[in-house]
Amino acid sequence: MYKKLPVEILSPDEIGTDIVADATAAFIRYGGPCMVIDFGTALTFTTISRSGKILGVAIAPGLLTALKSLTGNTAQLRDVQLVAPPSFLGDNTVHAIQAGIVLGFAGLVDSMVAGTETELLEKLTVIATGGLSSVLQNVSARIQVIDQNLTLDGLKYMADLF
Repeated sequence: MYKKLPVEILSPDEIGTDIVADATAAFIRYGGPCMVIDFGTALTFTTISRSGKILGVAIAPGLLTALKSLTGNTAQLRDVQLVAPPSFLGDNTVHAIQAGIVLGFAGLVDSMVAGTETELLEKLTVIATGGLSSVLQNVSARIQVIDQNLTLDGLKYMADLF
């Protein structure tokens, strides 16, 4: 069944359809090696080889998940708009939360890309997708492409193959 896909899947019984859809669309559109960072409820990093093999996935809490956890589990912190603050040094509560979440996640993204490239000994095309991908568009040094429809387009590519 999976032989028709342009990507080779690790652990087909465990991997999410969204991850396979992202990898399929990314490989068709951008080729490999590449990394898809999906900014959803979870923040997923999917790395695809030059030949189309999904090499691995890393999963972290998504930006909104982290924000909701922070504000839902503290007495005096509230939800804020997820935008880059004017400084890493939050001079008020809103800017402090934005610095921690937005700038902190930009560091996470950039570190994951750099570490993966070091491990693979090659540069990756880095594609961001998902509802909050644009939050880090001008903050992360490593995101090259924002492709909001990557998952849906990947599902369409997959449906057309079967």
